[in-house]
Amino acid sequence: MIRFLLGRIGFAALILFALSTFVFFLFFVAPGDPARMVAGDKATEAQLVQIRTNLGLDRPIHEQYVSFLGRAAVGDLGFSYRNQQPVTTLIANRLPATISLVIGGVIVWLAVGIPIGIMSARHPGGLRDRLGQAFILVGLSFPTFVLGMVSLYVFYFLPRQAGFTLFPAGGFKPFLPNPALWAWHLALPWATLALTTAAVYARLTRGQMLEVMNEDYIRTARAKGLSEGRVVFKHGMRATLTPLVTQLGADIALLLGGAIVIEQVYGLQGVGALAVQAVNNQDRPIIIGVVLLGGFFIVISNIVVDITYALLDPRVR
Repeated sequence: MIRFLLGRIGFAALILFALSTFVFFLFFVAPGDPARMVAGDKATEAQLVQIRTNLGLDRPIHEQYVSFLGRAAVGDLGFSYRNQQPVTTLIANRLPATISLVIGGVIVWLAVGIPIGIMSARHPGGLRDRLGQAFILVGLSFPTFVLGMVSLYVFYFLPRQAGFTLFPAGGFKPFLPNPALWAWHLALPWATLALTTAAVYARLTRGQMLEVMNEDYIRTARAKGLSEGRVVFKHGMRATLTPLVTQLGADIALLLGGAIVIEQVYGLQGVGALAVQAVNNQDRPIIIGVVLLGGFFIVISNIVVDITYALLDPRVR
């Protein structure tokens, strides 16, 4: 198990190194003068030369590359061109909103999607199955931004016109000192994120359960007189967990790198909103920082998924 884990960590380090190299050279290939972005259009040539010296852009590219890797290894991603604040500080300030959105969304979509998938698989072709498939179809058909705008209209604008506030329009409140206010502001974003994603998990669960429930060991368990609930949840769900864990790891990693659409619709100042602002401002250090952060989360999620595989299936070990 230790050898298995060390191998995954080594491969993850190699992936992060390759990603860092890619974004570094992409930074130099991209058009535009970083010094001009910092100083503005009215800067003199002497000021531009001074800024390039301060940023180290006058050094040979291989020296800049080594310096970049060394600083990135200790979490130093440089400074924003727009406000001269450390990139790590800017990202750290935005992470609580993104993490809060992802944690709540994961809990809701798992609590909704998996039971619906199990219900559909246990009654194939029946009314419950058709209702479950209708939920899947609706969830997969609605774009996230459309669902977000509809939710705002129904649960914010209409109640406000009636003279009361059911949910806030958006924004983020810290978990402390008021967890209830934190959850109230995130309720609509959680529901919007969870509805579309829960449909994916319901479909995946239904498909896997239909396949598993026809296996010989399931029929044997039923022949032994085990209750249907025990057969489904102890024997059937264990075999269904592997693809669910794979999907969950990928979804969490991608969302932690920035849930751009949800954050834009509800005005959550998270990592996704920061990335959009950086692209609009051509703030390359922030763009690089967000890309590396997303890559880091994807690599970590893959390691966690591999460890979970080893725990669920001894054959992996």
